Amino acid sequence: MQTFSDALSTFWRIWPVSLELDVGRYVIAAGVMAVILKVFWNFGLSDRKIQARSASSADIRREILTSLRTAVIFSLIGVGIMLGAMHGVFTVYTDFTRAGPGYLALSVIGIIIAQDAYFYWTHRLMHHPRVYRWFHRTHHRSVTPTAFAAYAFDIGEALVLGLFTPLWLVVVPMHALGLFLFMAFMIVRNVMGHSGVELMPRRLADSRLFGWINANTHHDLHHSSFRYNYGLYFTWWDRWMGTEHPQYLAELRGRPERPSAAPAKPLIAYQPVAAE
Repeated sequence: MQTFSDALSTFWRIWPVSLELDVGRYVIAAGVMAVILKVFWNFGLSDRKIQARSASSADIRREILTSLRTAVIFSLIGVGIMLGAMHGVFTVYTDFTRAGPGYLALSVIGIIIAQDAYFYWTHRLMHHPRVYRWFHRTHHRSVTPTAFAAYAFDIGEALVLGLFTPLWLVVVPMHALGLFLFMAFMIVRNVMGHSGVELMPRRLADSRLFGWINANTHHDLHHSSFRYNYGLYFTWWDRWMGTEHPQYLAELRGRPERPSAAPAKPLIAYQPVAAE
């Protein structure tokens, strides 16, 4: 039986690697997005800014600090995943003798679709007034989010979102490359969705083939209105459950101005807590 000292030694051997991956993924993705926006701002991106309001320096500092805290939490969950894989709780393999590239592709598509469903329902739950203050308040302090808000979560929300991957791995074996691709996709889409600029083609609003993909405007409307648009990658759940913002498609087309009035009453009512 592994002694406590052995377990602690294993933890300290694994955790720096996990921490480097999670912090690095956030810093690289958010940093690259910030640089892209800065470099190309005067070459058309300024015209695609979603909100008239801009985030303050204090907003950005808060987003970075809370996102780094989330990265630490995710890294600890990552240690659990690595230990679970080492002890047979999860199946994470590194070659293609167990399953070929076709399975890898299907498993990546599957985990993305499953996470979108998981996110939609946990997100709606975190808007319930009994849990909002403890789980989701920090994220909504970013009324006008920036790319640095990608991981700006309360501790409770970070744990809820971070637990998706081990829950998935209990059921579905994954190639290590598949997990890497999923994590890369997740942070890139998360950073894009919080960038405050519409980077998707506006014709997405009227596309029959690709209209199910969330544009950046989709999640930005959620931040500015405190209601609607609970989905992560796709519009499916919001459309099925009647929670898509009624102005989403018009906003994506770049037509009506966003109203300056106070946010409407949420579907699950709560009063946003003012920043302290």
